[in-house]
Amino acid sequence: MEKPTNPQIIFSWTAPIRPYVKRSKRTLRFYLALTFLLSLLVAFFGDMILLLPLWTLLFIFYVFTVTQPSEITHKINQFGVDTAGTNLRWETLDHFFFSKRFGYNILTLVTHPPYPYHAYLVLPTEETKKEVTKILAEHIVYQEEPKKTFTDKLIDWFSKLVPNDEEEVKTISSQESLQPSP
Repeated sequence: MEKPTNPQIIFSWTAPIRPYVKRSKRTLRFYLALTFLLSLLVAFFGDMILLLPLWTLLFIFYVFTVTQPSEITHKINQFGVDTAGTNLRWETLDHFFFSKRFGYNILTLVTHPPYPYHAYLVLPTEETKKEVTKILAEHIVYQEEPKKTFTDKLIDWFSKLVPNDEEEVKTISSQESLQPSP
């Protein structure tokens, strides 16, 4: 937590702009093979124009995998939440909830319908999460279990198909511990 100089700021914290975990070459090869397989399938059916978005998605994944996110300061003030140059006022916010991604706690702020906007803020520590929960609960509704849309459920299902780097690291370290040392 940083010491705010502005008396209107209630709480502030610095965190990466997005959750990040360094991926192994195995994961990158998986996505490359999947893209190549889908490209062959698309080419077989003759829709060559679909290759462009397919390989573009692979490039975007590669960039997000290789580049570490920058640090950003999030602020909760008397009027709302300031993050990444955006001010979300208390009047526009509907509810908030937490999720976990790559070992980070993610705060999701949702605005009022009919066009709900979702802002995702990374919380670096459990202490920060507790403090943010206490402050936000005074102003907006806290949802313990968010309502999942069809898209959310589909993303969760696809994310289970992706190879997990943590399992690979655990397997390698357990195999190394089983080998006798010279």
